[in-house]
This record gives sequence, C-alpha cells and structure tokens, in this order.
Amino acid sequence: MKRPLRALAAAGLLAAGSLVAVALGGSASADTQICEQYGSTVVGGKYVVQNNRWGTSAQQCINATGSGFGITSQQGSAPTNGAPVSYPSIFVGCHYTNCSPGTNLPVQVSQISSAPSSISYNYVSGATYNASYDIWLDPSPKRDGVNQMEIMIWLNRQGSIQPIGSPVGSATVAGRTWEVWRGNNGGNNVISYLAPSAIPSMNFDVLDFINDTRNRGAITSSWYLTSIQAGFEPWQGGAGLAVNSFSQSVNTGGTPPTTPPPTTPPAGGGCAVKYTPNSWNNGFTADVQITNTGSSTVNGWTLAYSLPTGQQITGSWNATVTQSGSAVTARNIGHNGTLTPGGTASFGYQGTLNGTYSSPTSFTLNGQTCTRR
Repeated sequence: MKRPLRALAAAGLLAAGSLVAVALGGSASADTQICEQYGSTVVGGKYVVQNNRWGTSAQQCINATGSGFGITSQQGSAPTNGAPVSYPSIFVGCHYTNCSPGTNLPVQVSQISSAPSSISYNYVSGATYNASYDIWLDPSPKRDGVNQMEIMIWLNRQGSIQPIGSPVGSATVAGRTWEVWRGNNGGNNVISYLAPSAIPSMNFDVLDFINDTRNRGAITSSWYLTSIQAGFEPWQGGAGLAVNSFSQSVNTGGTPPTTPPPTTPPAGGGCAVKYTPNSWNNGFTADVQITNTGSSTVNGWTLAYSLPTGQQITGSWNATVTQSGSAVTARNIGHNGTLTPGGTASFGYQGTLNGTYSSPTSFTLNGQTCTRR
C-alpha cells in the first residue's frame, strides 16, 4: 500500500512539538536520531535518510547511520487492509524537492547503462511490515510531487498485507522469480515484484526491473528515473528493523532504443478483437484480446481504434498504448508480439470517464479491419 501524504513534507507541514534532533535536509556525520514526522538527514555524503511518518499521529523514531538507518521506536498501527503508517527509507535522487547530494537524477531511462545496487536488511519478528525497494519514474524530469510510475520490490512481507492491485503473473528478474502485481493507489500506477520468501540482502541492477516494467508497456525509454529508495512500510510494530547498508549508483551512456521492425497485416482471414470494459462514475478499465484469424504468423502488431468522447487513458499493461485526441494506438511489447494462426494476445488499460460510457466500435490490426467478438 502507498503513502498519499508524502507531499506534506514538501509543503513544510511538519508536526508541531516534534521530538527530533535533525532538520529537514540536515547532515549526519555520526549516528543521528530523527523523530520529526518528515525529518531527514544526509548520510555518507551521498544519500538521504528520511523518517516519513504520515499515516499515524503516534511517534516514530529512526537512527541514521553512515550507510543506512534503524527504526528505534514505532508506536503507530494501522489496519492491514489499508495503507501503512510510514515509509522510513534511505534514497538517492529527488523526493519532494529534497535531492541527495551530487545526484544525477532525474535521468532519462534511455541514457542509463547500468544502475548497480546493494542492500542489506535486518528483520524482526512479531511485526507487520514489508521491506521494499521503491523506484520512481515519470514522463518529465520531476523533482517534486507524485511521479506517475512506482516500481516496488518486496524483499520481505510479514503479516496479512499485500501489494497494490492484483497479481498478473510472475517474472524472472535479477536472477530471481517474483510474483508480479499491478494496480493504482489513486495517485500513481504501481507494479510490485513480490519475493516468495524473505531476502535479507541482495546485489542487483535496478535497470533490470525498469526494463521489465517497460516491456510490460507501463513506461517508455523516454521516461525519467527520479529516485531510488530502500526502507520499510510498517503497519504494526517495527522497532528493530534496519537497513544495515545501502549502495546505489546510476551510470549513464545508454543506447537509445531502436525502432521496431515494420509489421505486416495478417493474411488469409484477418483478425478478431474482443473488448471487455468495466466502467463506473468517472472511470473505466478495458481488457482487449486480439486473435489472429488468418493463415500466417503476425510478427509484431499494432492495433488502432478510436475511443468515444470523454474517455482518456491513464495507464496500461501488456502493450504500449498511446492516445492522441480520440485516436488510440496499442503496440505489442517484447513477449507478445508473435501471433501464430489462431493465436491470441491480450492487454488492458484504465482511464478516466466524463459522461456516459460506450465502447469503441471498430479496430484495425496492422492496417487491416478486424471483426468484433
């Protein structure tokens, strides 16, 4: 679950009468206690440690060290079917105008050659929490406010909590298998990678997760990486949890993505589309299934159609979906670009709705008109 009130830190709405010893954006050369609601300090001359308590009025204190932090006191609690009480973390990049020293973020994904990372956690029993690695991305080089895309890597889950949205399958990333969840927390899209069992330490390349998210159609290489954060989301308890050490670099000099090869229309029968919507007062989702009803294989597909007035796509999965006015173009991603005769590919998206809902009426696949199912 996510933390919708992080923007208060940027607005300066800090709790009156806090017990802290550090001001927002301070610097710690030795272990430093932070109890202030949104208090933060610089560690290692490169990273920012933040308390970031927003879901409870109860006190939370953390101890910032040279390369991480530990939760020394956590008095708040929250129902497990809702949001956590806080996200104490260490980060590199920019978070609500608080940027780590010397950071090269935001940086465009296409310019990243590697993003090596190392993390070591200390876990405790008897508490409800996750240990999560947050990767934030946006179409613009944002240094403040909410980004449009959040990647969460759940290295540990304790208690009856779950990622935002619903499971959409599994993926092998950074040499491990993860359960993948997808959803929206009301402020941004979220893709979560849930480890089947606790991972106390890990060395990996953050770019692997960014690339998998891009291949799912959630971002493009023109988006910007704005920050990388590692910490905990506690619901109940949590004293003793710690990031023992955190190391993160973002190396540039990447190669821009190549233009995909041209696609060809399906031959000998064409295509069919099944469009399944779900709408409510001011929003909707749609699941789209494409079937190759022709006699030859389609290598790479582009589905084109128009949305009725008042519908605006805000996020998609399993395809790269763009909208210009009412015109929509959906292109395959890496794993679903080949349609053998009789084969299918599915994708979906969510959007806002202004007025009465209706579905699109006609579709073309690589320029050829499809039948409706």
